[in-house]
Amino acid sequence: MAIETENKQLLHLVFGGELESLEGVTFRDLEKLDIVGIYPNYETARAAWKAKAQASVDNAHMRYFCVHLHRFLEPENA
Repeated sequence: MAIETENKQLLHLVFGGELESLEGVTFRDLEKLDIVGIYPNYETARAAWKAKAQASVDNAHMRYFCVHLHRFLEPENA
């Protein structure tokens, strides 16, 4: 049973937080991470990431990330 690409869920997680320094990806306070959400495809995840990143542009230490969850769930298909 083949799954068509356009119907397959490619889950993405968008989250962010304030970093300790601009050179790394260590967060200042893990309890204050902003979990934006999980999205069914890259396009909607990127739109959410972009909105959050632009809204926090005044804080240089604030960073948002888009994680390809589907690559962790099915690494053989990544």
